[in-house]
Amino acid sequence: MSGALRVSPADLADGAADGPLLDGDGTVRDPLIVVDLGEDADAATLRAAARKARDGDRLLVGVLHGDGEATELRRALDLTLTLPGGGTGRETIGVADLDAALRELHDAAARNPLASLVLRDVLRATETMPVPAALDVESYAYSTLLGGREFARWLDARGPRPLPPEVQDPVLAVRGDRALRITLNRPARRNAYGRQVRDALVDALQIALADRDIERVVLDGAGTAFCAGGDLDEFGTAPDLATAHMIRTRAGAGRLVHRLAGRTEARVHGPCVGAGIEIPAFAGTLVAAPGATFRLPEVSMGLIPGAGGTVSIPRRIGRWRTLHLALTGAGIGVEQARSWGLVDR
Repeated sequence: MSGALRVSPADLADGAADGPLLDGDGTVRDPLIVVDLGEDADAATLRAAARKARDGDRLLVGVLHGDGEATELRRALDLTLTLPGGGTGRETIGVADLDAALRELHDAAARNPLASLVLRDVLRATETMPVPAALDVESYAYSTLLGGREFARWLDARGPRPLPPEVQDPVLAVRGDRALRITLNRPARRNAYGRQVRDALVDALQIALADRDIERVVLDGAGTAFCAGGDLDEFGTAPDLATAHMIRTRAGAGRLVHRLAGRTEARVHGPCVGAGIEIPAFAGTLVAAPGATFRLPEVSMGLIPGAGGTVSIPRRIGRWRTLHLALTGAGIGVEQARSWGLVDR
């Protein structure tokens, strides 16, 4: 059984999740509350509970015991767990063991409550925003967490690391007949999305933006992984948080792939971690090789996805499943990614 507070829809409607979020020293109280959707409630109570869920400050995780229960409330919650086949819709996640899944979510939120709650807020706030504005909100939140104690704890545990060595041609761009093939080309680091790869990728994408004769852009990666996420050796090295925000947004690849989406096919393989799925998810077509896996580990570092993943991934699979991926940090395979719509084929 999860260590989280557990309430009914009637309890939620009556304010069971409304208590003060912070102690006097800023410690988060009860970052995650479980809502049992199997308990009977009339339509007016369910509507009131949904309003409370939309206006609340905590992570609210539903538990669904059968299909079709409390649909409006499920959509207002942050995600809902059910046994396989127990519910449909992007707000539900089927799990083999409800208690184990609740413990996993509760433990993740308890370890990094600030990152977990900021992630929740960003996913809700940006759900209907235009992509450029949503990317700014993600980055503002990411910069906030870079200055937080949870990320500082992760950095301290990681310890000092040397910066990656400079390499030639971290990205290859090959122009063909009205096509541009862009290949991440740092296989020794599993194409980690560090400064050199990022800057070279942006330069290549700018070619396609500038040349309307390029009708098709193919994005792929060399070696055993398309991209294993941000280069961990570079984390925490930005000169200041405001500059870090400008680099992430104005010098990052996510906005450009979004602008090129109608012409872009991303082909991913192997471990696709963090930026390795956040950026290709902006592409108009996302093709995954057999054996590819997808994971968002940032909350465990005291952060949120920062390469566009709170924007690109929810537009494919919904904010609820995105939250589950990011909060648990667990990987999913090609078949689940395809069934959710994270990949197209």
